[in-house]
Amino acid sequence: MNGLTGANVVVTGAAGGIGQAVSAWLLAEGARVFDLDRRVPQVASGEFVEVDVLDEASVDEAVIAVTAAAGRIDCLVVAAGLSEEPTPAEDMAMTVWDRTIDVNLRGMFLTCQRFGRIMLAQGAGRIVTIASMSGNHVVNVPQQQVAYNSSKAGVVAMTKSLAYEWASRGVRVNAVSPGYVDTSLLASKNYLHAQWKAGTPVGRFAHPHEVAAAVGWLLSDEAGFCCGTELLMDGGYSLS
Repeated sequence: MNGLTGANVVVTGAAGGIGQAVSAWLLAEGARVFDLDRRVPQVASGEFVEVDVLDEASVDEAVIAVTAAAGRIDCLVVAAGLSEEPTPAEDMAMTVWDRTIDVNLRGMFLTCQRFGRIMLAQGAGRIVTIASMSGNHVVNVPQQQVAYNSSKAGVVAMTKSLAYEWASRGVRVNAVSPGYVDTSLLASKNYLHAQWKAGTPVGRFAHPHEVAAAVGWLLSDEAGFCCGTELLMDGGYSLS
């Protein structure tokens, strides 16, 4: 895809299933990829930079490390995130709420803000956040996940807000909202798989490389008129 060959791309959450797939896909397109996470990805592909997305100093150090190595930052993919165990809202511990909101929303904003400053100074950049179908469609059966749903709705609103503020300064911001993706995180909840597939019209989970391809398109020149777009790819789950 045009605009990715030779581009310097940062991927947060690179040790996760979606993050690893995005990193590999972008490398295949000829990009230079920096994998940011607290742990080294099992399938190492890009250049690893350790980061804690909840720690301002850690994110700032990662920005310095990447800019020192690459000179400029062309693209950012924010894939760091987590989901809580299914819990009725009235029983949820505030520690669980805080952790989910902190990682999924605060950490994403902090990452976008700090790397976005570099892009704004350059006058160019492309950002894709990983949201979720849960940001628009309350996926509450069979699991109850008020914290996750709330955090991803916040990601969608944040993405659109940043897109509006930064578009005129050369930085495009968009989101991909996947449904259920076949990752190790999904595998850990195999007791829910039958119900999830039954609710998905295409009858299967997304492959990580399909999400990666959607991210890559939004980062590419071909998506140059996309601004604040949320690309929903849920196999039709939200149609019901």
